[in-house]
Amino acid sequence: MVLRPATPADIPRLVALERTPTARHFVGQWSEERHFETMTGGDARYFVSENDAGELQAYAILRGLAEATRSLELKRIVVARTEQGLGRKMLHEILEIAFSELHAHRLFLDVFEDNERARHLYESLGFVYEGTLREAAQRDGHFCNLRLMSLLDREYAQHKK
Repeated sequence: MVLRPATPADIPRLVALERTPTARHFVGQWSEERHFETMTGGDARYFVSENDAGELQAYAILRGLAEATRSLELKRIVVARTEQGLGRKMLHEILEIAFSELHAHRLFLDVFEDNERARHLYESLGFVYEGTLREAAQRDGHFCNLRLMSLLDREYAQHKK
């Protein structure tokens, strides 16, 4: 898999992907305008993966690039087809970018508490559970808990071996 930086021209496809039935359940719904502001604001980098036909397979957002803390947030990762290893492959590349290219000290994320597949994937890559963000997100009109997870640079280096 090769990730490329996303451009504003990709935004309609990103929005369409996050609105698929599977993604809608576990991913926030942003407008094209919000994606544009985030993409062009200087604090985030978007990455996309496409198949040989140029169809969008997945995308991810890293935020916190403007912060001096070297603590980055994996704000979003969305894949078109689950259970095919695409999320794992994409995360391997995102981790390499975050720690080797962007020199992050810490990469953190939040995940819906009931998203067991994603939580298992993050744990298998070395992410550590830090706590619960109680009723921090809404889904279908109900408040839901999120789990905060993180990976430090030294943990990434150890896990990568």
